[in-house]
Amino acid sequence: MLTEGEIVRINVVDEQMTAFAKQQLQAVGTDLSKVEFFEFGTNDAWCRDHGPAFLVNYETKEKVIVDWGYNAWGDKYPPYDLDDIIPTKIGKQFNLPVYHPGIVMEGGSVDFNGAGTLLTTTACLLNKNRNPHLNQQQIESYLQNYYGVEQILWLGDGIIGDDTDGHIDDITRFVNTNTVVTVVEHNKNDENYHLLQENLQALKTMRLLNGKQLNIVELPMPEPVIYDDQRLPASYANFYIGNAAVVVPTFRSHHDDKALDLIQGCFPDRKVIGIDSTDIIWGLGSFHCLSQQEPAV
Repeated sequence: MLTEGEIVRINVVDEQMTAFAKQQLQAVGTDLSKVEFFEFGTNDAWCRDHGPAFLVNYETKEKVIVDWGYNAWGDKYPPYDLDDIIPTKIGKQFNLPVYHPGIVMEGGSVDFNGAGTLLTTTACLLNKNRNPHLNQQQIESYLQNYYGVEQILWLGDGIIGDDTDGHIDDITRFVNTNTVVTVVEHNKNDENYHLLQENLQALKTMRLLNGKQLNIVELPMPEPVIYDDQRLPASYANFYIGNAAVVVPTFRSHHDDKALDLIQGCFPDRKVIGIDSTDIIWGLGSFHCLSQQEPAV
């Protein structure tokens, strides 16, 4: 699947877990020559948020890492000391320059169109449990300086059940330079209905750097996924875009097939693969949260 188009690097805790993971991958016919394992201990699995932000320095053409600060989504789940140092460890492993902005920022809180625009939410980035000493303009300066973007587009709230305080990767994603997919709730009695409508209306008013409106593809939400009386942040927007495939979470919902068809229409050059994420979402995340892309330079 992913190995058909890219090298897959997996972080595990020790040799025993490496052996177990290899056994599971071999059982489903994975080409292990395309898989590399690294044994860096972590506190949690969500490497999108604590892991390295890879960028390319377009003057030197070299790959670099930005090591943002990490506090487990507003100090919700200590300890997180092992997670916080992962980007620098990976930088040392690959002899890459590592930059330290000195503020808290999570990978799942931002999304990019690759043409100078970054999409995020006020609910997360302006939350006082991240960087209480910074205002919106100051946060925008950090985003522009360290991500190399020219424009920041702000949405409002995230979905119900999202313990990250509104990560963008659960609601709206760029699929090309001028198109986003955004989740909508059609049941007016659902508690996600109004907040997702507000985000949809905000997207319709936005303009890109070239002055054009966004092309908007509306994704349905799955029926509520409940575990132990808690609503979980189940969303089809939490997909991972690989070179040859797009991995989309599914939730044993009547809307799974429609969501997969809509996402396939956005990626005609890739195979869209739905994988049951019901067990994974119990941890309050899915495939985008568990992954981090790396430029091939």
